[in-house]
Amino acid sequence: MIDDEKAALIQMERLIKADGRIEVIGAFTTVRESLEYLSTCKVDFVFLDIGMPEMSGLAAAEYILQLDPDIRIVYVTAYSEYAVEAFELNALDYLLKPVSTGRFAKTVTRMLDIYHRKSDALSLATQTDYEPSILCFHRLELRGGRTPGVKLKWRTSKAQELFAFLLHSKGQWVSKNLLLDSLWPDYAPDKGLTHLHTSIYQIRKLLREWDEGAGIEFAQDCYRLTLEGTATDVELFVQELERILKDPAPSLNTSSQRYDNALRLYSGHYLEEHDYWWAKPRQEQLRQQYIELVLAIAREETAAGHETQAIKRLVSARDKDPYSEEICRQILQACASLRDYELLQTHYHSFAEMLNKELGIEPDPETTALYQSLKQQ
Repeated sequence: MIDDEKAALIQMERLIKADGRIEVIGAFTTVRESLEYLSTCKVDFVFLDIGMPEMSGLAAAEYILQLDPDIRIVYVTAYSEYAVEAFELNALDYLLKPVSTGRFAKTVTRMLDIYHRKSDALSLATQTDYEPSILCFHRLELRGGRTPGVKLKWRTSKAQELFAFLLHSKGQWVSKNLLLDSLWPDYAPDKGLTHLHTSIYQIRKLLREWDEGAGIEFAQDCYRLTLEGTATDVELFVQELERILKDPAPSLNTSSQRYDNALRLYSGHYLEEHDYWWAKPRQEQLRQQYIELVLAIAREETAAGHETQAIKRLVSARDKDPYSEEICRQILQACASLRDYELLQTHYHSFAEMLNKELGIEPDPETTALYQSLKQQ
């Protein structure tokens, strides 16, 4: 708790003790003391007074979040409810002085709900059958919410792109100027700002309908997307890759399930359907990771005598990346290992014909040389 008035801290602590569901681990009358404490101690929530002489609560929040972006802030203020609406933009909640017992109880309930959502998300993210709440592979899609099975619709394509851009920024603060330059570069500043505010409003409205603990915060002319108890397919895909690299399985039988868990998540390239220019570097990075994963398991399957399964897996990956020379060469290797030279020839000529028809090019010399070498075995 941070408030320059000791009486206010005493009153808040009485409310907390009477409620009994949360615990006070620090109470400070200066921002400086609180920041020193937060730099070494982990906390989940901060009750922060807005009107302090040393530094405003809004400014103090910036320093607090720099120390730990996972901290959630409840503002405590003597301002009227109408004036405090602006502060709600980057707050978990706000309380008006004098704080009533009933209003405080509602805030604590919300705090605990968010805390348990986060704990559940950390637990679920370690399970291989955990389904993501947000899909980014192929197209952007929100799942779950109040009405499971009902697809939420974006009001405008720009609202959808703005949400995707903030999601792409991984919880970091993004300045208004960067958003305007990236999403509305051809608009005059005042016109672009109007579109930005409208899109923010539309996103918040959709997130309330979704009801999965997500929100948009605003501070110091910056926005950021917060996600509580949610996970994206990209996050889970990367987690599976990290698990595979950190703890390789001793055999194909034990590694196959882990490979399949990651491959199942990759339903298409990152935000592929929307073709956002700013997503291209991340899209290429994830595409390459996916290809390397497919090639790795195909090599294992081929070496273990499961060439048919390897070819099936590679052909499925080729549907997502039809121009990949690496996938084609691995298919040729598996066909040769299977000693099916007719299938070898079919795959090579099919690949060469597709490249010539769609791109007007020939296969790489490395691919052609491999084909000629395998054909003569």
